[in-house]
Amino acid sequence: MSNEQIQAADGGARVTTTHAAWGSGDPHLLVRKGEERFTHHLDVEVTRIGSAAGVELRVPETDGLHATIVHDERDEFVLTMHGSGETNANLGASGAHPGNRSETLRTGARFTAGPWEFVYSRAESSDHGRPYGGREGGELTVQPAQPERPDYTSDPSAEEARPLEPENDWHATEG
Repeated sequence: MSNEQIQAADGGARVTTTHAAWGSGDPHLLVRKGEERFTHHLDVEVTRIGSAAGVELRVPETDGLHATIVHDERDEFVLTMHGSGETNANLGASGAHPGNRSETLRTGARFTAGPWEFVYSRAESSDHGRPYGGREGGELTVQPAQPERPDYTSDPSAEEARPLEPENDWHATEG
């Protein structure tokens, strides 16, 4: 594992930072409409969601381009809503993405498009919003500051520029 590690009390290593390898942690969406459910892995840099032909995640009864998820230069996944829908964030508030109906996704983030519900998930050890491996790494206890994020855009040792690691890669079929 590429994360900085320290010795645990039992002699094993434990994760001490959320700065994992680029795209790691199996980022994906859990998608449902009524009884229909599937998983869509976020294994490309831009995922367009909507009903138009050619989008990466095609779901009927939505706008042609309803939402976009971008894997940004900080190794974050950022949702931008183009159509109407609910999110668990106040998209109108000033913050990391003021004025453009966007939010940085964290595990458990939920949004809707038409009759569809989407929930974002990524392993806590890779989700930059949960330091020191999330709850399993001792979240909410006394924790030292994390080191600065790696520069994912200029890692000369990377075999491939910013590779994604889709585990058990399978996608929803377009209907």
